[in-house]
Amino acid sequence: MNATTTRGALLAALACVLVGGSFTANSVLGDYPYAGGQFLRYGLACLLLAPLAGKGTAARLRALTLRQWVRLALLAAVGMVGFNLAVIAAERTAEPAVPGVFVGCAPVVVAVLVPLLDGRRPQRAVLYGALLVAVGACAVQGWGRTDAAGIAFSVCALAGEVGFAVLAVPVLRPLGPRLLSATVCAVAALESAAAGLLADGGGWLRRPDAVETSALLWQAVVVTVVGFVCWYMGMQRIGAERATLFSGLIPVAAACTAPLVGTGSYGLAQATGSALVGLGVALGPGR
Repeated sequence: MNATTTRGALLAALACVLVGGSFTANSVLGDYPYAGGQFLRYGLACLLLAPLAGKGTAARLRALTLRQWVRLALLAAVGMVGFNLAVIAAERTAEPAVPGVFVGCAPVVVAVLVPLLDGRRPQRAVLYGALLVAVGACAVQGWGRTDAAGIAFSVCALAGEVGFAVLAVPVLRPLGPRLLSATVCAVAALESAAAGLLADGGGWLRRPDAVETSALLWQAVVVTVVGFVCWYMGMQRIGAERATLFSGLIPVAAACTAPLVGTGSYGLAQATGSALVGLGVALGPGR
């Protein structure tokens, strides 16, 4: 494994650990309007990312085709706003572990889908590693009570997780990680505002209290600004298939941080699942 691959793996791992930790922050935002929270999160992240986008930002954006703009809109709608909405909707009738188990299967889907879209066969090592990651993620989270609606929304969450990686592949090279992150955050903020106005009218946005403000700042600054840039920098170096292997670290990080706020425990099942995720991540790159 060369230096570029190593840096890419570390960046992808850091991004997924930050996202996993954000699940704990989500637990204190249950009473805040969903669309308003997404608008504040992605709007603030866009403002912070814009100065970091680099030179020639306007020229690179103007060079995008209509098809690429549609892809960016789908990336924001499916992989960001839609993903978070699907998780929240699933947890109304299902225990949180249920959407988590489905999302944990994303490495397997990406390991098959990305090569097929490129006209090549899936890599055996990556596919085997993805299977281990999926099994480990399921072991970390377990399974819980659900119904048909919970399963349906969990499948939508899986589609959002896959879309966040797959839809970004063709626009990552022309935009780069920083400008891509800033652009999709701007689009996601606009989509959130539109969804809030349509669904909740004037009550879609309110002033958050101190605890909600802290959670939203964590999600905007740490998870979105740092996490998104690290994720796309890692994906740029090691590819979407290998980068998505590290999404198995999301439930591991969530399980490790949950006891800190009294929303879960870390036991033998979580330790075993974490070990399987680690083995799958190591096996995927063929190391």
